[in-house]
Amino acid sequence: MLVFATISAEAQKRTQDYKPKVGLVLSGGGAKGLAHIGALKVIDSLGVKVDYVAGTSMGAIIGGLYAAGYSGKQLDSLFQVINFDDLLSDELPRASKTFSERDNAEKYAVKLPFNNFSVKLPSAISKGHNTYNLFSDLLMPVGDVDDFSKLPIPFFCVATNVENGMQVILNKGNLVQSIMASGALPSLYQPVIINDAVLVDGGVVNNYPVDELRDLGMDVVIGVDVQDGLADRERLTSAPDVLFQINNFRTISDMRQKVRRTDIYIKPNIMDFSVISFDEGQQIIDAGTEAALTKVKVLKKLPKHKPNGVKLPLKYKYSDSIAINEIQIKGNKDYTRAYVLGKLKLKSHEKISYQDFNDGVNNLVATNNFDAFEYQLKHSKDTVGFDLLARVEESSIDTYLKFGAHYDDLYKTGILLNLTKKRMLFKNDEMSLDVILGDNVRYDFEYLIDKGFYWSIGVKSRYNQFDKKVSAGLVLEEESYKNSGLNKIDVKLRDFTNQFYVQTLFRRDFAFSIGAEHKFLELETENLTGLDNNDYSFRSTNYLGLVGALKMDQYDDFYFPSKGVYFDGQLNIYLYSSSEGSDFENYSIAKANMGYATRISNKLAFNYQASGGFKFGDKSDPALDFALGGFGSHLINNFVPFLGYDFVSLTGNSYVKSSLTFDYEIFKKQHILLEGNWANIDDDIFDSGEWFTLPDYTGYSLGYGVETFIGPIQLKYTYSPELGESIWFFNVGFWF
Repeated sequence: MLVFATISAEAQKRTQDYKPKVGLVLSGGGAKGLAHIGALKVIDSLGVKVDYVAGTSMGAIIGGLYAAGYSGKQLDSLFQVINFDDLLSDELPRASKTFSERDNAEKYAVKLPFNNFSVKLPSAISKGHNTYNLFSDLLMPVGDVDDFSKLPIPFFCVATNVENGMQVILNKGNLVQSIMASGALPSLYQPVIINDAVLVDGGVVNNYPVDELRDLGMDVVIGVDVQDGLADRERLTSAPDVLFQINNFRTISDMRQKVRRTDIYIKPNIMDFSVISFDEGQQIIDAGTEAALTKVKVLKKLPKHKPNGVKLPLKYKYSDSIAINEIQIKGNKDYTRAYVLGKLKLKSHEKISYQDFNDGVNNLVATNNFDAFEYQLKHSKDTVGFDLLARVEESSIDTYLKFGAHYDDLYKTGILLNLTKKRMLFKNDEMSLDVILGDNVRYDFEYLIDKGFYWSIGVKSRYNQFDKKVSAGLVLEEESYKNSGLNKIDVKLRDFTNQFYVQTLFRRDFAFSIGAEHKFLELETENLTGLDNNDYSFRSTNYLGLVGALKMDQYDDFYFPSKGVYFDGQLNIYLYSSSEGSDFENYSIAKANMGYATRISNKLAFNYQASGGFKFGDKSDPALDFALGGFGSHLINNFVPFLGYDFVSLTGNSYVKSSLTFDYEIFKKQHILLEGNWANIDDDIFDSGEWFTLPDYTGYSLGYGVETFIGPIQLKYTYSPELGESIWFFNVGFWF
């Protein structure tokens, strides 16, 4: 009897000590998945110990972060500050882009991939780069974990193999890559390749993996279901809504059985929201909280965390800097390792700020030469810091057709046609040809072999022309014409410039280049006649010389900057002029422009710029002197915009100028601009000291600008106190 009593007591004790295993399954549902956060806050507040997490799509994203150690409260705070528009659009910060990619974004209205004589549309709206960067940052503390069962809470998620329609369970590998695959909604995010399988949103095959969770030995399953029933036509207002509706045909039928296999079923009331209602995230989170609170009694009966019954949140301290030791790049074939590292702005065994690391990743992705860039930062085995393990997937697209349109008061109407060809002759090279048709036919050609940190090699060629009334002092040399009393002359300008150059990165943020230049410059007018009674030619000259440039551009926007710094310096040394022959004496022109922009408030920003230039050596040739006046960007040679005066109104071989712009964004992408500029310009003002005196020329303007897909549309009313008259400037589209 004593033996039986002892056995019975032991069995009863084991029964009392037994703690059922609790699983948590989170369904997909796009923005509606934010309701999971509200439910997790309630689960955490009760101290419930979750033994396994499973999720699909948004459920995989929330579940993966929760399994990594983030509490429901932390997730709530996190998702309050995320800009979902940036995540979905995949728009990269301007300062992170290469100079050529900035030109692409700020010149062309339409860009079309063009391969095998046909236009190829992208596989999705977004490559998911910004989303990948965000999750890589958030999950850095568990970056070394390759087996998801070793996470603070074991985890798996579901994706769909798009080639065979089969379900794929992701429980090992790169956690960021896995949750991205599970949430890769077709047409919105491009597929993710894992172990040579092409994966998309897991909701296509299994939006609520409760059976797979039970198979792992879970005794009690908590399920949070953010799926909807079938929507009517009034609620099918977007492409994602329609895609989810199609997927729901099968999902709704499956859920009838899956609900029965869920012990604690939480169903938030989110019928009034859509799969893209991220701007209503707080209401969706609150709906999740309300639904979970109805299950408090049964949730309280579940096992609790030890020792204090509260889930310990992830303690993640943001790193200001990281040490990068070894760098492993896989998947590159047509682009060399040097090219990839040059765009990343990374070298082995160096310490950089985490912001610089993110900027480098953005810089590489912004080249559009890669369909995917996936990486992990793993703690180095034998030293402090991280090893970077990266995989690139090179884009198969190497040809693009691009288009733009523009009107301004100098060049008039222009239609831009561009052909861009990558990997044309060598690895890492790119050819771009702009042809501008309209009132002034022009072209711009550039070919660059990009070698990253090493010296890149490039060739440029451009042709520009315009007809304009200009200052007579810019072109007249003969004493008889100088004494004729002419102030302005109708001039036809033709400029043909070619450069061969090399360039490299300097101190990470500067682009330094040096090369040789040929320039053919022709100036003629119909106002005056030459000896043969033809149009008078002031100058038709070939120049040969050297050119060097140093440029840094960290403005967040080229046309309406609200933060960042800018510097552009150039030195031209002219060694030969065909019009002077052997009597030519060389001269040089140095110039620089710098700027600083910052926000005063959410709506108001200011931008201060200062520029100047001077000629040294022989100063008898005025054709390449500085000329101030007009409004615009990308003006050729030494033409400098100056509000209050018409184009090419003020001339001299040296000048200084400063300007201040207040930009008030009255509505989104609509700007009220108040500007002032001040300048001194004349011959030899740096010798006479006039550059440091009160300005001789001033101009002010009030303008309106709106951002459109073809570029800015701007109208400016300008006034100069010296002239006592006003000038209107108007432009449409990107400048080119």
